[in-house]
Amino acid sequence: MSNRLSGNEAVAYAMRQINPDVMGAFPITPSTEIPEYFANYVANGEVDTEYVTVESEHSSMSVCIAAQAAGARSVCATSSCGLALMYEMLYVAASSRLPVTLACVNRALSGPININNDHSDSMGARDSGWIQIYAENNQEAYDNFLMAMPIGEAPNVRLPVMTCMDGFITSHAVENIELLDTDVVRKFVGEYQPEHYLLKKENPLAVGPYDISSYYMEHKVMEAEAMKAAKARILEVAAEFEKISGRRYSLIEEYMMEDAELALVLIGSTAGTAKAAIDELREKGAKVGLVKIRVFRPFPGEEVARALAKTKAAAVMDKSEGFSANGGPLFAETRSALYDLRARPYLINIVYGLGGRDVKTEDIEKVFARLAHIAASGETGPVYTHMGQRSKEDNA
Repeated sequence: MSNRLSGNEAVAYAMRQINPDVMGAFPITPSTEIPEYFANYVANGEVDTEYVTVESEHSSMSVCIAAQAAGARSVCATSSCGLALMYEMLYVAASSRLPVTLACVNRALSGPININNDHSDSMGARDSGWIQIYAENNQEAYDNFLMAMPIGEAPNVRLPVMTCMDGFITSHAVENIELLDTDVVRKFVGEYQPEHYLLKKENPLAVGPYDISSYYMEHKVMEAEAMKAAKARILEVAAEFEKISGRRYSLIEEYMMEDAELALVLIGSTAGTAKAAIDELREKGAKVGLVKIRVFRPFPGEEVARALAKTKAAAVMDKSEGFSANGGPLFAETRSALYDLRARPYLINIVYGLGGRDVKTEDIEKVFARLAHIAASGETGPVYTHMGQRSKEDNA
């Protein structure tokens, strides 16, 4: 069934098809439309969801945690400073092993205040224990949300899942996408079946208790092992999803990488721009390609290393500034992943697109031109640079 939907509409429709038990709802641009659309489904009786309006994003995540701990499937949506306000509760959800599903519509974090897209919000929460899956377009935003619950709720995983899409670029742009039948979705997602929960009188338990030093580390190791197990589970769910949709997903997507000598590594909607630039350069005989990171947590280090092993030079493009003085978060992960390769490509980091700064196909072509020079000369120049900002001379 083909429909023209924005990314926010697509995610809200996925929620409608799943019919979650509880939604913790609080608005923030550009994710506000998700709870708005879903509120209509609630008002019209199209879902059975308990729609809880709260006074802040911290409270919306608190509602989800309480509901999930009680044995109810819970969802919410947020962006930017809303995710930052949830920060404490993100850790509580993950460490309590509660598979809440959160739609994160990526937006720059303050300050200065900015409502446009970059990945500083979700990247700031990258080590909170949440699985993170990123969408390139509206179709992926819809599909990723449907796959989130079967991933996070698996008994050997039991971790919350954050499905991310680029604010405005994806969330508000309208595209043709293929929707699945609701009956098919319900069967695919299934019912939430927690083994232990607060309302199960046969097995009283506490959720989120004080953990003294004799136990804390053991629980953190269990959480770390669950994140490792999530890699295999993500692939299992993707294989099942392909059977009902015909659409194939993995941890990464390789585009024109079979014989690529020069490559980009990046996340999100910029992949579409990069693919267009790669197509143009391929017509001119350039051996260029793209590694799109779909799943950032757990990080697909082995897969990225294999994809880049035969390249001569690669640029990791971060849509988030890490303030490490050494580059962005995606660069740090990718560089680490390549460390054990006997022959590694030259690797550079380009931070771009902050606060919604545009990136065009000609910008991507310039990156590939720089990579070609690096591959030919063996000189990388500055490893960590920014792209697209005005210089002091431009402002004079």
